[in-house]
Amino acid sequence: MAASTHMASVKKGIGIETISIVWMVIEAGVAIGSGVIAHALSLVAFGADSIIELIAGFVLLWRLSVEMRSTDLERVRRAEKASSWVVGIALLLLAVYIVIASIYKLVTHQGAETSFTGIGLSIAAGLIMPYLSRAKKRIGSEIGSKALRADGACSIVCAYMAWTVLGGVVLTALLGWWWIDSLAALALVYFVVKEGLETIQEARGVEDACGCGCHDD
Repeated sequence: MAASTHMASVKKGIGIETISIVWMVIEAGVAIGSGVIAHALSLVAFGADSIIELIAGFVLLWRLSVEMRSTDLERVRRAEKASSWVVGIALLLLAVYIVIASIYKLVTHQGAETSFTGIGLSIAAGLIMPYLSRAKKRIGSEIGSKALRADGACSIVCAYMAWTVLGGVVLTALLGWWWIDSLAALALVYFVVKEGLETIQEARGVEDACGCGCHDD
């Protein structure tokens, strides 16, 4: 890839991360706020995921800014490694939170409570996050940033969680399946842990650490 084309892709990466950060601020605030008001643990968990993605987004924005300003490839590699560590750890923290929150809800027999604000947010996130995920993975491939690709994986997990929250509310309201959103959330744990461990392996310098997710663009 020509240097000018590469820098253009880096600039696109900065743009998509900026959009992602703005959305994550909105998503975290609305999800946690409406979750607390409605006593809906699934919405609070959704907001926690947004905060983790927000942290990862700021680190990725820093990593891309380093590459945009510097021709020092070693500095870029160090920024990439730091970004990979943060994104990988964020994914594992998200998995832990999903497990704890889901088990708590199952033990205490708590179902998803109806929140019209939460429903609207879930629909919006379910539509927006897949677009952001595809863009991050595509740009990450263009500039050779596995950290940016991993952040794309974070975004698609956010979309899955959005539809899980929405599906749980609807099924609970229609069929009384109070447990459905907890089980659906637990089903995401394998994907989240797998992506998180692969990203940490990349940060540690393990060759070919990335599994099938690196070939899906």
